[in-house]
Amino acid sequence: MKRLVRGIILFIYMVGLFLICPVMAEEAKDEEAYSITRKQDVLTMMMAYPEYITDVEKGSDGKVFIITKSGKKILYDDEKKKNFHGKMNNSDIQDILEDPYPLHMIDSLMEVDRDPGRFRCYALLNEVYGSSQSQVSKNLVGVSAPYNKYLFNKNNGAAEALGKAMEELREIAKGNGKVAGLINPINGSFNYRVISGTGQLSPHAYGIALDINSNPSDYWKWSSREAGEKRMKYYPKELVETFEKHNFVWGGKWGHFDILHFEYRPEIIIKAQYFQNGSFTKDKWFGDITMNEDIKSYIKKINAALD
Repeated sequence: MKRLVRGIILFIYMVGLFLICPVMAEEAKDEEAYSITRKQDVLTMMMAYPEYITDVEKGSDGKVFIITKSGKKILYDDEKKKNFHGKMNNSDIQDILEDPYPLHMIDSLMEVDRDPGRFRCYALLNEVYGSSQSQVSKNLVGVSAPYNKYLFNKNNGAAEALGKAMEELREIAKGNGKVAGLINPINGSFNYRVISGTGQLSPHAYGIALDINSNPSDYWKWSSREAGEKRMKYYPKELVETFEKHNFVWGGKWGHFDILHFEYRPEIIIKAQYFQNGSFTKDKWFGDITMNEDIKSYIKKINAALD
């Protein structure tokens, strides 16, 4: 009888192992994937904000923070499950980099609640571009565009990037009527205001966004999705790719489309360039990124803090 009971117990134990082991293996796989992505995200932020992000730190509770030159700690992941509105209202670093931004011309609008590159970490924006209207205003410089100059934030290379994009677009516009019509006139840049229907500051309030020539079909609140998609397809790839080349994301690639809108977001473009595709391992989580001394230094810091 005892032998039978032991046999039953052993059988139950073996069945339990059979059921539990795949689950444990899957959890370990997910944990490793998260660890790799976290390292990639931190490296992305260091590359995107080299004058402002100096280090990374992991606390005794496992929370990870990026450290700015002022000593401010910005949380990487609050580990909260958020819906679209939760991310719009309270994004951390993990949230803003989670949805891959497509570095190709799309042929249809994104799903309604897919806005890659639209979520913003306000702790970071405040640190880099200014935490009040007066602070932002001190950082504004005029950038030449057709027939006018437009105020843009000089910090983190934003104004310089816009200037280079506009120089290239002027040349392209000489042989491309669509581009010429879209960049003349520019609709606006700096405007200290909140996003309509929210309490969150617009990227225009930081001087890091530009709206080009406006059309009634440009914005999801003004237009049907059918009209918005038609307008999105009208935009020539030469215009969009020029802005993206200089680290601007395009609101035409958002489900809540904002087609005239370009926003300086180097972290979004860098993540898409280097970490969107490819095979990554625990030991080579940085993939085939082109190395220089700065990137080697960032990788060393990240490995020291997060391994």
